[in-house]
Amino acid sequence: MAGVPPFAGYIFDLDGTLYLGESLIPRADETVTALRGRGAKVMFVSNKPIATRQAYAEKLTRLGISAGIDDVLTSPLALADYVAANHDQPRVLVLGEEPVTSELEAVGCKVVHKAGEAEIVVVSWDRTVTYDRFEEAFQALRRGAKFYVTNPDVTCPVEAGELSDAGAAMAYMEACSRRKPDHIAGKPYPALAHSAMARMGVEPRETVFTGDRLQTDLMCGKNAGCATAIVLTGVTQESDIAALPEKMRPDYVLQSVLDLIV
Repeated sequence: MAGVPPFAGYIFDLDGTLYLGESLIPRADETVTALRGRGAKVMFVSNKPIATRQAYAEKLTRLGISAGIDDVLTSPLALADYVAANHDQPRVLVLGEEPVTSELEAVGCKVVHKAGEAEIVVVSWDRTVTYDRFEEAFQALRRGAKFYVTNPDVTCPVEAGELSDAGAAMAYMEACSRRKPDHIAGKPYPALAHSAMARMGVEPRETVFTGDRLQTDLMCGKNAGCATAIVLTGVTQESDIAALPEKMRPDYVLQSVLDLIV
């Protein structure tokens, strides 16, 4: 669909938007190159907390979209941005893997392992988590530690079906602690988009969030005050959009990201 005006900042979801698995969406590379050629800022974002920004940058580059680590924003980095803005070198108990702990340590957090030491509990997707670690996190929350979550996805789709994600661990901690998270960084919450815009140096009115999922990409953009574009190269169909209330529909419906430049 033609007619998308130029924006100063473009936030892109990845799978379903710029690529499908290991295959580039046709002409997605040309699209990003053209936007950059206009002088626009581009940021690639993902909720997935078990992959590093470097891995995403390498995949995008391999598929034909030039990207460095600073062009990629993940939910662990968005959470680290929030922690850095609101705490001074806090002690953090982490239910999460290396991409989470490394982003937190990079902003001065001290990772601890005992409930009595923790000022913050960070809950994420952790494929090595044990009952003992859940219990330490629970006790820390009972003592009043802040409750932060990288992303609320209950499951993550994979070729063989689905795997449990950070949202499942979040639900566990909510149930035993009888508390809701104090902050969630990932989509559909706005923090991911806010961090992306801050890093690009653009305002919401200058930015369009482009993705393929209504419940996450669309809502993240709307919650952050951005323009929103949904592509039909991923999971969303036109009939899904038509079923939404008018005020919840995206600003633009695109056959693919190529419609951003034609």
